[in-house]
Amino acid sequence: MTLDAAALDAADPLVAHRDRFVGAASPLVYLDGNSLGRPLRATEDRIARFVAEEWGGRLIRGWDERWFELPLTLGDRLAAATLGAAPGQTAIGDSTTVLLYKLVRAAVAARPGRREVVIDVDNFPTDRYVVEGVAKECGLTIRWLDVEADRGVTPEALAPALNDDTALVVVSHVAYKSGFMADVAELTRLTHEAGAWILVDLCHSSGAVPVELDAWQVDLAVGCTYKYLNGGPGSPAFGYVAQRHLDADAFHQPVQGWMGAADPFAMGPAYTPAPGIRRLISGTPPVLGMLALEDMVGLLEEVGIEAVRAKSVALTSYTLELVDRDLPEVEVVSPRDAAERGGHVTLQHPRMREVTAALWERDVLPDFRNPDGLRIGLSPLSTSFTEVAQGIAAIGETLRN
Repeated sequence: MTLDAAALDAADPLVAHRDRFVGAASPLVYLDGNSLGRPLRATEDRIARFVAEEWGGRLIRGWDERWFELPLTLGDRLAAATLGAAPGQTAIGDSTTVLLYKLVRAAVAARPGRREVVIDVDNFPTDRYVVEGVAKECGLTIRWLDVEADRGVTPEALAPALNDDTALVVVSHVAYKSGFMADVAELTRLTHEAGAWILVDLCHSSGAVPVELDAWQVDLAVGCTYKYLNGGPGSPAFGYVAQRHLDADAFHQPVQGWMGAADPFAMGPAYTPAPGIRRLISGTPPVLGMLALEDMVGLLEEVGIEAVRAKSVALTSYTLELVDRDLPEVEVVSPRDAAERGGHVTLQHPRMREVTAALWERDVLPDFRNPDGLRIGLSPLSTSFTEVAQGIAAIGETLRN
């Protein structure tokens, strides 16, 4: 690969889409798209139209006309564009934490008599904390997996941890620190051989990496929408439940709200869950929070997730080449093999906390992860090769000063 950023930008088949993002033309170098994506320009117009026309013009009629079904219709679009999932299995709503709780509780309830949940020690804190809380509530045991710093859960690490007592395995598709991309298909096969369910966290992959939930036979999945899906701060999460569990009536989530009831407006004396994925919903859908996500899903439908992935691989590969050439003092703790790497690259050095703070002062924005990691998050549709080159140069200057 050439290291000429201008030449790479000129040859980029997706370069024209960058102008569709607010702030992309500014001199700020944004290398944190895996924490919060830039907003689309179209979202400015959509929000204004929504206030004037849907909210202000249709008022309560909006629920019957569009809003009530939006968590499911948008969930189906998201599933088709990025998750490799057929309709009727994905719903938008709640936060990632709330959905994780619902899915973990439902999974362990679906495997009665099994007392263990498997999760790795380096998984995202929310995943670990939710599992700890559910284990305490239900009297379960957690089997903790150790993982290498530059990797995540592998089949070799998972297989010895599985047994007849395993109820659930919780794994991140892309590890939030290293960017390691797990072999979910093989992890799922091993989990099912043990008679357990698997829950996959897609927060650091959805919108950047192709996912095949149906083909992989995943049981449950969850993900946020404010990273590569550009839904904005606090935008709602999404949850996936495999159709086979919905058909068998094997999935029952614990937060029984009226919007997930079989007949919400009957206001009945007892809760009867809705058929299908609607049962995952509890309360009033976050309609405002889904507006930006609608725009990004539309862009992904237009571009295609495979093209996005190709750009992501090009950006992370370019980053590694620049680091190898210009930053000999840092350690790369992300996989070198693109097939094992998600959309970000993590660099390690004892001074990375102060380096990150200094970079922010000069409008270069990566992020920091304990203990010594600086993450370079590359959102494929809004990040240029020139930004990457400027960012790596700034990291080098800051380290040496």
